[in-house]
Amino acid sequence: MEAKVLRGKELAEQVRQRLKNEVIQMKEQVPDFRPGLAILQVGDRDDSNLYISMKLKAAAEIGMNANHVKLPKTATEDEVLSNITHINEDPTVHGLIVQLPLDSINPIDVEKVTNAVAPEKDVDGLTSINAGKLARGDLGDCFIPCTPNGCLELIKQTGVKLAGSRAVVIGRSKIVGAPMRDLLVANSATVTTCHSKTADLQGEVERADILVVGAGKAEMVKGNWIKPGAIVIDCGINHIPDSTKASGKRVVGDVAYAEAKQVASYITPVPGGVGPMTVCMLMANTVEGAKRYLESSKPGKWPIHYTKLNRVEPVPSDIVISRSCSPKHIGRMAKEVGLLSDEVELYGKSKAKVLLSTLQRLKGQPDGKYVVVTGITPTPLGEGKSTTTIGLAQAIGAHLDINVFACVRQPSQGPTFGIKGGAAGGGYSQVIPMEEFNLHLTGDIHAITAANNLVAAAIDARMFHEATQSDKALYDRLVPSNKGVRTFSQVQLRRLQKLGINKTDPTLLTNEEMKCFVRLDIDPDTITWQRGIERLSTCSVLRRSLVDVIHVLLNMTQFDITVASEIMAVLALTSSLKDMRERLGKMVVASSKKGEPVTTDDLGISGALAVLMKDAIKPNLMQTLEGTPVFVHAGPFANIAHGNSSILADKIALKLVGSGGFVVTEAGFGADIGMEKFFNIKCRYSGLRPHVVVLVATIRALKMHGGGPTVTAGVPLPKEYVEENLDLLGKGCSNLRKQIENANLFGVAVVVAVNAFKTDTEAELELVCSTAKEMGAFDAVKCSHWAKGGLGAVELAKAVQRASQQESDFKFLYPLELPIVDKIRTIAQKIYGAADVELSPEAQHKVDLYTKQGFADLPICMAKTHLSLSHMPEMKGAPTGFVLPIRDIRASVGAGFLYPLVGTMSTMPGLPTRPCFYDIDLDPETEEVNGLF
Repeated sequence: MEAKVLRGKELAEQVRQRLKNEVIQMKEQVPDFRPGLAILQVGDRDDSNLYISMKLKAAAEIGMNANHVKLPKTATEDEVLSNITHINEDPTVHGLIVQLPLDSINPIDVEKVTNAVAPEKDVDGLTSINAGKLARGDLGDCFIPCTPNGCLELIKQTGVKLAGSRAVVIGRSKIVGAPMRDLLVANSATVTTCHSKTADLQGEVERADILVVGAGKAEMVKGNWIKPGAIVIDCGINHIPDSTKASGKRVVGDVAYAEAKQVASYITPVPGGVGPMTVCMLMANTVEGAKRYLESSKPGKWPIHYTKLNRVEPVPSDIVISRSCSPKHIGRMAKEVGLLSDEVELYGKSKAKVLLSTLQRLKGQPDGKYVVVTGITPTPLGEGKSTTTIGLAQAIGAHLDINVFACVRQPSQGPTFGIKGGAAGGGYSQVIPMEEFNLHLTGDIHAITAANNLVAAAIDARMFHEATQSDKALYDRLVPSNKGVRTFSQVQLRRLQKLGINKTDPTLLTNEEMKCFVRLDIDPDTITWQRGIERLSTCSVLRRSLVDVIHVLLNMTQFDITVASEIMAVLALTSSLKDMRERLGKMVVASSKKGEPVTTDDLGISGALAVLMKDAIKPNLMQTLEGTPVFVHAGPFANIAHGNSSILADKIALKLVGSGGFVVTEAGFGADIGMEKFFNIKCRYSGLRPHVVVLVATIRALKMHGGGPTVTAGVPLPKEYVEENLDLLGKGCSNLRKQIENANLFGVAVVVAVNAFKTDTEAELELVCSTAKEMGAFDAVKCSHWAKGGLGAVELAKAVQRASQQESDFKFLYPLELPIVDKIRTIAQKIYGAADVELSPEAQHKVDLYTKQGFADLPICMAKTHLSLSHMPEMKGAPTGFVLPIRDIRASVGAGFLYPLVGTMSTMPGLPTRPCFYDIDLDPETEEVNGLF
């Protein structure tokens, strides 16, 4: 009786239909979800191309996403491994095949490459982990190699009872023979493995109820070897000469098919038997991988581990709390939030930089909800905006189990070594390790200091050389001859274009063109660029120092704290490396004697600045006490610059959290400063639109605004602030009302967070909450996150979540086309409550100059005190009717704003008599930093 032919094509079609239905079900369960398969190929072998084409076609028919990653023959082992790592970490890929053989001119360890595939994506079943699980019989927790799996499906089609059957497998390769043996054993068959060293191969075959052959020898197994009624599965693909074929050869298996067919009960043909099932089982494994992914993770939800707080009472110091918690390795944190390993640069165990390529990868990902934390006009002690930002993030993540990122500024060393302390948050709501956060972090501020002072040095050098050299001597030095050849650098070509000189050959410039090119002709009295230092000076403004007396320059220079540098503002407002390079080149440092702006591009230094800033542009990743992620990036001074962390950090975070997540960012100082600049400057350049404003208030600050005595840092609070006083508190709510109004001007829902202190009474807290809601807040919530961590901000988080569902009617305060003075007046009147503004002659001169130079359409960044809505720190509450004095206006053209100096506002704050640095020291035994708050 002739054997029945087991045609894999027919069975494969049945399996494919089942897989199609399963893919449809997955899509119904999770819209937009599709199983993903990646095939990695090295080289361009014709046979590999054919196999890959078949696999890609099969994947498309089932409804899967299939990606063919093709590397050239020149690919190295490291390049192959790097690509595998990238695919391993891609959540949209659930199956990865490395197409063998690897057709490279370089030596590549195939075993190393196949084992680099993540076991959960190893749909070929070739990794040692999957092979080990199969050998152990853990079939439900591994991937079975596709050819043996297809063979088993064909065997099952016969209806034979595998348990107790005698099976013989010829071949012991890890692709077919070895896994086939393990698979049959796992199904309770009695298995003999035969190979080239088997003494009596025919005798072994004659006893087999089931015969699987994968020896790679054409028609090796003869018909008379086969036990009558046996099942024969032929995995061989061989070519033998055949003059009747156009190619001169034909494909045969390892079994003499015509002979065996007369003896066996079932047999697979070659071709058309096992082959179609191999591809089909690859698809089945990929679909299974996608199922497992859906079971183990929620699409859009991070697989994040939150850290449980071990709170104690009374609440210890911030540094004690920080050290009581062991942060997750930052590499683990990066992986939890969906960052790929090649998108992260580790700086030790607790901090890392994130590459901007992340944005490109996630460009199709929807953004999460955008929340900005600001505050009422604070006391000199601060009211806890950073603490609230971190506490809110911990509540959203660790307690509501929603994807969340906090985005905060990097603090200057000034507050850390001065009197206010660091800015990592506080109590049980802080970024850890706080030492790393508050000190050097990854060196971004130092890079800005170096870049800032390089500009200052370039100005001095250029003025000196122009004063002491002829046009020709200057030209010869600026465009030197190298082996008889002169060339312009790229930045010099840009200057020529700016001058309207369309020449690229340095030898062709006329004497007049050379003069225009080499002479910046800086007017010393117009230099606006300040030197920068990364700490506070010993006085409010450093004494002016004569720069380079030897060079006969009368150029006087002043100092800014580094975080007030325009380069810091550029870092915070840039959207890409290219954009940063352009912004750095646009920075105006002075005017020429003809009144033309002189830029860093004119100085030829903008490219060097970009080089100094190439690492600083990458956001810094850290974590909170409860294990939620934090971006710490940029730290523009809130009084002088716009006081917000970087656009890049916010954008990457919004992509990482996804549509259901939240990004909580902080705006410096009160809402009249940080929030106004957040909306009118940061949101203009980012294109992002906030969903909620969280306005932080404290009982002590509101009492101060109600007429309470002066609050001084480092001095105990007067009794009015530690005892119940509802009358004083009620009067002080005028400031809260004004700041709620300010937020509502922009069309964004406001949630008031009342940051409770232990001296606050329930009556006081209730008064503020009820008053805030009467004043137009969406909600007002008492918070205790300093003492309780995220648990103390859960109600705030829920209120923010509800508010984020409101329809936003966001709008800017003013159009950019308004004249400079009108924009200043709009801010003064609508945000501060001023009657009008008054410009000094110097300020009016700057208005005229910047209008003439084409900078009138830039937004306004007011530099004023944060201790009052007015320009006078002593004016508390919500003053009205005052005239706001503008003593000067400066241009940060590269950053993209004009900043008026209001009243006596300084760009170089000072240290107190008794700074914090008296208490800060290093323990030489433990290497711990002592004395931080």
